[in-house]
Amino acid sequence: GCSHALVAPLYASSFTASSRYNFLYSPNLARLHGGSGWAPYTSDREPWLQINLGDKYKITSIATQGTYNTYDWVTKYIFLYGDSPNSWKPFFQQGSNWTFGGNRNTDGVVRHYLYYPIIAQYVRFIPVAWNPRGKIGLRLEIYGCTHYSDAFFLDGNSTITYRFKTVPSHTLEDYIYFNFKTLEKEGVLMHGEGLQGDYITAELQNAQLLLHINLGTSPVHSIEGHTTVTVGSLLDDQHWHYVKIERYGREVNFTLDGEVRRFYCNGDFDHMDLDSEVVFGGVIVHKYPSLSGKKNFRGCMENIIYNRYRMTSTRQQARFQFDGRVGFSCRDLPYQPITFAGINNYIQIPAIPKISRLSIKFKFRSWDTTGLLFFTSFAEKLGSLELYLSEGQVNVSITQSGNRRVEFAAGHRLNDGFWHSVEFIAREASAIVIIDEDEGAKFLVHSPFQLLTGDNYYFGGCPKNVLNSDCMSNLSAFHGCMQMISVDNEPLDLNLLRHRRLGRHSEVYFSMCGITNRCNPNLCEHEGICLQSWDDFICNCETTGYKGETCHKSVYKESCDAYRRSGKLSGNYTIDPDGSGPLRPFKVYCKITVERAWTIVHHNRRYETRVTGSSIDKPLLARFDYWNASWDEVSALANVSEYCEQKLEFSCYRSRLLNTPTGLPYSFWMGRNSERHFYWGGVSPGIQGCACGLDKNCADSRYYCNCDADYKRWLYDIGILNYRHHLPITQVVVGDTNRTGSEARFTAGPLRCYGDGSNWNTITFTKAAVLEFPTVNSTPSLDISLYFKTSASSGVFLENSGYWDFIRIELNTTTDVMFAFDVGDGSENLTLRAPTPLNDNEWHQVKAEINVKLARLRVDKLPWVVRQAPHQSYVHMRFNKPLFVGAAEHKLKPFIGCLRGLKMNGVTLNLEVKANETEGVKLNCTGHCSNPRVECYNAGRCIERYSHYTCDCNISAFDGPFCTKNIGGYFESGTWVRYNILSTIVAASKELASLVDLLNPGFNQTSEEIAFSFSTYETPAVLLYVSSYSQDYLAVILKEDGSLQLRYRLGTSPYVFTLTTRNLADGRPHIVNITRINRELYTQVDYFPVIKQGFLLWTEKKFNSPKALFLGRVMETGLIDKEVQKYNTPGFIGCLSGVRFNNIAPLKSFFRPNDSTSAVSVKGDLVESNCGAMPMPLVVVPPDMDPWYREGVFPYIHDDSLSGPLIALVVMLIFLLIIGLLVVLYLYFHRNKGSYHTNEPKPVESTSSIKPLSAKKDANLPQILEESKTE
Repeated sequence: GCSHALVAPLYASSFTASSRYNFLYSPNLARLHGGSGWAPYTSDREPWLQINLGDKYKITSIATQGTYNTYDWVTKYIFLYGDSPNSWKPFFQQGSNWTFGGNRNTDGVVRHYLYYPIIAQYVRFIPVAWNPRGKIGLRLEIYGCTHYSDAFFLDGNSTITYRFKTVPSHTLEDYIYFNFKTLEKEGVLMHGEGLQGDYITAELQNAQLLLHINLGTSPVHSIEGHTTVTVGSLLDDQHWHYVKIERYGREVNFTLDGEVRRFYCNGDFDHMDLDSEVVFGGVIVHKYPSLSGKKNFRGCMENIIYNRYRMTSTRQQARFQFDGRVGFSCRDLPYQPITFAGINNYIQIPAIPKISRLSIKFKFRSWDTTGLLFFTSFAEKLGSLELYLSEGQVNVSITQSGNRRVEFAAGHRLNDGFWHSVEFIAREASAIVIIDEDEGAKFLVHSPFQLLTGDNYYFGGCPKNVLNSDCMSNLSAFHGCMQMISVDNEPLDLNLLRHRRLGRHSEVYFSMCGITNRCNPNLCEHEGICLQSWDDFICNCETTGYKGETCHKSVYKESCDAYRRSGKLSGNYTIDPDGSGPLRPFKVYCKITVERAWTIVHHNRRYETRVTGSSIDKPLLARFDYWNASWDEVSALANVSEYCEQKLEFSCYRSRLLNTPTGLPYSFWMGRNSERHFYWGGVSPGIQGCACGLDKNCADSRYYCNCDADYKRWLYDIGILNYRHHLPITQVVVGDTNRTGSEARFTAGPLRCYGDGSNWNTITFTKAAVLEFPTVNSTPSLDISLYFKTSASSGVFLENSGYWDFIRIELNTTTDVMFAFDVGDGSENLTLRAPTPLNDNEWHQVKAEINVKLARLRVDKLPWVVRQAPHQSYVHMRFNKPLFVGAAEHKLKPFIGCLRGLKMNGVTLNLEVKANETEGVKLNCTGHCSNPRVECYNAGRCIERYSHYTCDCNISAFDGPFCTKNIGGYFESGTWVRYNILSTIVAASKELASLVDLLNPGFNQTSEEIAFSFSTYETPAVLLYVSSYSQDYLAVILKEDGSLQLRYRLGTSPYVFTLTTRNLADGRPHIVNITRINRELYTQVDYFPVIKQGFLLWTEKKFNSPKALFLGRVMETGLIDKEVQKYNTPGFIGCLSGVRFNNIAPLKSFFRPNDSTSAVSVKGDLVESNCGAMPMPLVVVPPDMDPWYREGVFPYIHDDSLSGPLIALVVMLIFLLIIGLLVVLYLYFHRNKGSYHTNEPKPVESTSSIKPLSAKKDANLPQILEESKTE
């Protein structure tokens, strides 16, 4: 590739500099990875390092280092290039930034790849910022390759003609390349045309490059084939510009200096037909009279290639000819501009003092509306003279002693970036200003004023903080370029000025014009007006319908439903269905009701259209033009809606719809994207027919539409089209009305839509998964919005990346949402910290936006987190990977939860179509709690985790993974439990129920829910009692006969309800459920049917201020009902389990301590036991959800290291050693088998000496007789 090192092989003489620190830091030591580096004098106010490459090269990248082993490095620099050391051009990066980022240390290499290659022999580096702890230090390298040049000079009266080999030329594809440079704003660079109307022209207009192309205009259809595209600006800078024109059929890539415009030619033709030739450098008037008013090109062209044929001066001239004086090398015209690019820039030159005449002349170009052009103070304190820009005019202000002023202005819109000349001549009592050498537009003033020239003239500004300066203007400095400065008809010698031999200067650059057009390309979207200055631009969005820094965000809502939610009533409104997308807003009628809002769009076919004389070969194409909107804009409305419909009615008299011999319908309708549809109103897509075909009541039962009967009477096919992905109707095609008497008529209703389908495009991620969408192809602005709901602590919502650039939005922690990106200026991130956790299983909205001005992030209604971008930034979104949703690439940092309403630049991503349950992505936001595999029992609450779920047993009296573990206790004699329902502070300070009610609303209950189980043999007993600060109470009593009674007091005398007459004191568990709702009571004992009972109508519905709950015995202060007191002693003995009063579980609070443990007090011995629990139904827990489940096989662990064989070898050696020891022991103890070692003499053996073994056994055991061996 073109990436060879160009600096390393150069001789020392190729390096020059403004100065050097000493000989150890000479310019020739500035090679990359060298042992030193270049450093200028510390007093050098305008340092630069220049390199002569020896020949013209194509340069693709540059790299820098600091000086070796020092604290000296450059952090920012300007890179200049040119064909000679007297003509420079700064390289502007995208975003019009001419400063390159440098180094952060001495040895690190920072390499910049130029976004388009440049051609130069000379390069210059100008440091503008460096390490504050050191000084300027630089090592560098330039990468590129050899450039071969075939250059021509054209003087404005000469041309180069290329003749085609085949005449006429008929091409499907064309490839045209050339380079050019000029000082002119106008001129034809290339032209070719044909007799059939085809042509191609490249020309300069106002220093912009225009391409005109026409592949032919149809004489039948009124389709214009002419296409014009414009690129670039300020091309009159006498530096090389690189042009590529690549065409295939109607598709064209038009490139200028790395800026690519891709477009399609107008018309229907694909081939270009040119007669015999194409001309470069201008036109011959008598051959091309249509271009007679255009100027020929004046400047240099090189490396002209037309369809792979390269034009050179050394080839035979059979295929091309030179007309006029064509030069075969490039000659630069005189051009030495000065750039004023600082806050305090100026040029000071000496004047001839005390003369009564002043004459100055110069050219300037600028984008600034204000700025000081010229200033001088008159001698003898007579006053001063100012020339300055104001609102695009040159203003002249002559100040006299006594504050008398003479002021006038000339010119109009002179801050347009082009060169303008100013000539000012003044004598006593008269002054004249001439703009752009137009004598007819000169401005002459006669006014009494005195003029005696002073000592100095100032151009571009005044010195600041300089003592005894005679430049006293308060105007801001001029920013732009000047050239051809002359004073009193004498040209200013810029070489003397540059070397400070004539006058002084500050913050200016010689031999270059560093102006650039920050509005080309225009980064203001939606036809916003770009207004620029020297170093920035702003967008005027007033008439666009959009807002924001770059006119990116729509000021209108997306649909009528959005207006309904904001409280609007029916009427005409402007909507923008694609938000910040490219489609413009349009006006509709909104019919708004409480439930929904209909968006209604009318069209030009609302009245009946009559059709006759059409056939299947020449059908009628009836186009639908919607009011205020294009087809694409109405289609966008259908896309974002929940439901759309359009009525279509077809009336026929011997005009068929679908009844054709070939099967191709006579008549049909067309929807979006020009798709044909053969189904009519009342029928679903894919069914070729009408509503009567589904109802089986067509006029002729053989057909599926009434009109297909082909009767000589009027028939009708009417219905509603409601498949919104096919709507709106764009055309109706009618093709069977050419027979005698046949006729058709049709009408269509307006498009009617309601709902907001984009915000409810919802999916759920239940495990690590990622959805892939096409790569984001964005303008330099991007906005993203989405909704999420999760219980996870982190996860990536979306990510798109390339080689360097990327964007990512993620939930970083439970409270932090992060927008991370790298769009050309390094990795950055914005983090918004919410005051409360965002993983609360509620919907939250995230909005993110990035453009050349700023990046910002917002969650819900929290304030935006904003990071301003530096001036001259450019947003690169060079992504080459898919857009990943739900995780980062490779499923990293997966998001578990729900996403909906994901939009990028106004376009809704269809998440639902990507849902796949096998991959862990489900439709809608359902999770596991909608259908859990194992229920959460006993009032347990299902907590959604999306990848799984958990059961919250906090308000349940049970415990365990599914709230099935019963928590109870055994009450011995004298044991009781108290649970304080109200806090002790409230109980101590509020003795009156009314005050408690007043200060603690919500404690006066209109419903209670009680559940518990018990077992006992002892009666009587108070099982459960709830006291209050009033006379209200609730008691569940086990009477002497074992029956169960409920006593309720609500305001007046107590109500007594018998829950069961059976004897429950039988030692078996029994379960009790009691629910009161207002004046209705529901009770159930064990699993018998629920009994519904009621209170009297005048009974108070509220249980006033519950105070405490007692189990086993009532130990309340104050008066207790006598009936309750009768059963209160000796207390309950037995088991209670699963006790719950509303959200209070007293036994669980005691046995499973938490924050509410202080509310529980126990007297006596209470032992945890489930002896009172009812047998639970069998809960089948799947093995993968059972934390105690273990499979019956041992997992195989694969280990590829050497540890396995080594362990096996050691075990085998130990095993062999043990075996060997056993063998040795055996041989040692049994070397004389059957003999005993003793010192006694060995007796003589007898065959009968062995006694039976049975003689030694216990007498109680049976005796076993053995035969002797002799037998």
